[in-house]
Amino acid sequence: MDSTQLLKGVLDLAVLAVLAERDGYGYDVVRRLREAGLEEVGDASVYGTLRRLFKAGALNSYVVASDEGPHRKYYGLNDTGRRMYASYAGIWASFAATMASLVKEGHA
Repeated sequence: MDSTQLLKGVLDLAVLAVLAERDGYGYDVVRRLREAGLEEVGDASVYGTLRRLFKAGALNSYVVASDEGPHRKYYGLNDTGRRMYASYAGIWASFAATMASLVKEGHA
């Protein structure tokens, strides 16, 4: 099974989950996703997801000066993003439970 295809289907939820914990800039979000176990997540995919969620009205953004280079654009959940996160998390929990049941039954 190609895990990158699974990741594409849940990347919005993964990004929202990371940002629900605390605001972050693009590469910070990528790093946190990888540290959580999504090693295959691509930089471009995450940046595209951040832009799409921002355009959808789920994220706020702000710029912070950096001593290490260019300014960083931070993203954080707003009320719409928190509602979206809660909805997606519920859908995921139901889907994961269904799949766990199917896989368990398939091994019986």
